[in-house]
Amino acid sequence: MKEKIYTIPVLDALNEATECPLCWLYSKLEREAIDFTMGPSYMENDIRDATNKSGFCQQHVQQLYKEKNRLGLALMLHTHQMKVQKDLKSILGKNPKISSKGLFKKKEGAASPLKEYIDRVSNDCYICNRIEYVIARYIDTFFYLWKKDPAFKDKVKASKGLCTQHFGTLYEESDKYLKSNDLEEFIGILSELYFTNIERVQGDLDWFITKFDYRFEKEPWKESKDALPRTIIKTNSYKLEQ
Repeated sequence: MKEKIYTIPVLDALNEATECPLCWLYSKLEREAIDFTMGPSYMENDIRDATNKSGFCQQHVQQLYKEKNRLGLALMLHTHQMKVQKDLKSILGKNPKISSKGLFKKKEGAASPLKEYIDRVSNDCYICNRIEYVIARYIDTFFYLWKKDPAFKDKVKASKGLCTQHFGTLYEESDKYLKSNDLEEFIGILSELYFTNIERVQGDLDWFITKFDYRFEKEPWKESKDALPRTIIKTNSYKLEQ
């Protein structure tokens, strides 16, 4: 099947010797999103409106802080915090919760508007949102290729599998794209691919641990030297910075 512009990233990810092609795509998108955010774009009104609304998660604000554009980050955080303060004052003004006894009154089991807002803004992130939007498109492309291109199916079977999170993602999304026998075949291949490669990495990690026993210090490392960072990808969907 001839490559198209929208299929190239997914095919590139499968051509990489990675423990999870979707993690590889995520890492690439993350780098691109950080570069975009810290570039001239942060001065554009639509981008500033989006960063004001969402802010950044803990992981990504740390990564942004490591970049050279400290002024850009300061400006984005300044206007984001101004919006948060304005929103909180509005919520508190519309929802007075102090009783005569000085206790907060709320319905049993119901979160207050204040808590709902803080929970939302604390778990929102401009960079995460950019990445997740594109990842969703890559999931569409993955299943498009799976249905249309036998060579792609062979590439998936020959890959090193997926991390636990992205195994779950493809498993849960599969019935949106595949039906009946096609769905059953996919689930079977996906599950075998996941468990076979988890066991492979687990074996490498076992040997990595064993090598710390003085009785085995002269034994070869085999494939275990990088077993720990590869295990972190499998279990945490995270590639360590080199």
